[in-house]
Amino acid sequence: MTWVKICGITNLEDALTAVEAGADAIGFVFHDKSPRNVGVNAARNIVEELPDRVEKVGVFVNQPEDSICSVADQAGLSAIQMHGDNEDPHVADLIAQRRPDLKILVAISMRGREPDGRAMMWSSQAVHAFLADSGGSSRLGGTGEAFDWQKERKRIGVIASLGRVIVAGGLNPDNVPEAMRILKPWGVDVSSGVESKPGKKDPAKVQAFVAAVRQAEGLI
Repeated sequence: MTWVKICGITNLEDALTAVEAGADAIGFVFHDKSPRNVGVNAARNIVEELPDRVEKVGVFVNQPEDSICSVADQAGLSAIQMHGDNEDPHVADLIAQRRPDLKILVAISMRGREPDGRAMMWSSQAVHAFLADSGGSSRLGGTGEAFDWQKERKRIGVIASLGRVIVAGGLNPDNVPEAMRILKPWGVDVSSGVESKPGKKDPAKVQAFVAAVRQAEGLI
């Protein structure tokens, strides 16, 4: 089954909506400049109400390992996502050593220079999955814009040879089947595509997104 993450969660109601729809993971953005930014205590309160089977992912931008580990511990995260333009692969190595049970996702901007080459800089032992996105920290998530899936198909294939690939950026219930057909990712990640406004999810869109993914699995 395709791994599904609903990102940009800011409240318990939206988190439970995602879980009930069948999402495998929810994402919390710990970045002051994002309209989906959430505090550590707020994230912890939400995490405590979620089932163990759901991955709790914290999204960070160019943060050192000490800060990431501290927030992960306080919020009760099971995974972290390094989403900056200038992330240091060595930070992932250090986190993997200090918190071996914490899964590490690494965002790769498909609009950046040689994204497949960028992915090669990371240790396969430290990275749980690569998140192929349409932008970096300057436009952190929720842009509503997709990268050119057909054009980047070969690069995605190279990244997939290095590890799991999660496709993000501009996905919604209508286009996620096409993204899956073209790229055949291990997982998909959505934020703005299931919102009524930044930071607030639309329950009908969340349910439709997960349903679209499950339906598409039988066609590829």
